[in-house]
Amino acid sequence: MDQSYVVTIEKPVFGGDALGHLPDGRAVFVPFVLPQEEVLVTLVQDKPRYARGIPIEIIKPSPLRIDAKCPHFATCGGCHYQYISYTSQLETKQTVLIDQLARIGKINNPPLSKIVPCESPWNYRNHIQFHPDKDGKPGFFDVTGAHVLPVQECHLPQAAINKIWPQINLEAGSGIHRLGLRQDSNEEIMLVLEGQDETAPKFSLDLSISAAYLSPEGFLTNLAGEDALYYRIKDRLLRVSPESFFQVNLAQAEKMLDFVLASLPTAETKPEILELYSGVGFFSTFLAERASQLTTVEASRSACFDFAINLDAFDNVSLYEAAVEDALPALNLKPDIIVLDPPRSGLDKKARKSLLALESPFIIYVSCDPATLSRDLRHFIGADYQLKEIKAFDLFPQTYHIESISLLQRK
Repeated sequence: MDQSYVVTIEKPVFGGDALGHLPDGRAVFVPFVLPQEEVLVTLVQDKPRYARGIPIEIIKPSPLRIDAKCPHFATCGGCHYQYISYTSQLETKQTVLIDQLARIGKINNPPLSKIVPCESPWNYRNHIQFHPDKDGKPGFFDVTGAHVLPVQECHLPQAAINKIWPQINLEAGSGIHRLGLRQDSNEEIMLVLEGQDETAPKFSLDLSISAAYLSPEGFLTNLAGEDALYYRIKDRLLRVSPESFFQVNLAQAEKMLDFVLASLPTAETKPEILELYSGVGFFSTFLAERASQLTTVEASRSACFDFAINLDAFDNVSLYEAAVEDALPALNLKPDIIVLDPPRSGLDKKARKSLLALESPFIIYVSCDPATLSRDLRHFIGADYQLKEIKAFDLFPQTYHIESISLLQRK
């Protein structure tokens, strides 16, 4: 049975694909194609209600199509939008965000500001993760996610990281399944190895960088150099442990911080602020000086350790090391402002219910996933919150990822 069809592409969708329809009316999702293009598509997933395909031939290309910068594009799974200009990428992300808000959140005509572009759409990442191929060379998962693709170049990491990773070679059977490279504001580079064994493997390094090993249970072993990284955010220096999450695009993250601080409602007295998913204290260290009391919740042990060091100078800060859904019902608070920055999964159902029960007058929701954001916003609006503004920030050029900040005020 022939599984190839000529499809006219209609619109981009979240996740990097675009939408078309098969002759039988089913939706088909196809990567690396543009609206109005006529494409020969071969199905790779055939479901009763939809299908997924790959483009075999662009029969009628869009005038917006350009040549990709990287030779691995469309085989490597890391980038999604190199075949359009950066201006078109921004327009696509804005369109996709509006579509998600309408379809999932039932929010039509959202108060959406213009997306904030990244000044450097290449070589912006201070953190990159590889998987070793069968020969021990760093590579990325291919577009199927099933195989490690050996790569010769990548245009997303910062220049210093790009000089280091081609020099790394692991022995076959080393037990290492992932390796990351991070660069901090002091230009210190750290190699983080993750493996199957509880003990670190034999290790030698001819590079002037730090290194650490992370076991399956989350135990960290320092192998060389420094045991932490330090990132300068405005006039503050934040400590970040090797296993702690931190933003990979600091220039854009600072713009998000500026927006959050500028969005805090003015009052005669300092407000009581509750911050959820506070991490190492990226927002906290600036919220603390604007709050009468800052209460924070974070589940990651390493992030809490870093937070305690980064916020040590403040006496008005309380940190709870716990999952948000567990901590919220136990906290007896009436915060004036809630700031939350959840993972891609958005708010846990229990956490969302507890958060709404607080009836805080003002909520600032930092999101890295438009789908879960739209779902959560629908619940907020249904609980008498008004969506005042949404502002998107492009932290990940060449990819489909969209960061945004939503401002909600209780009616």
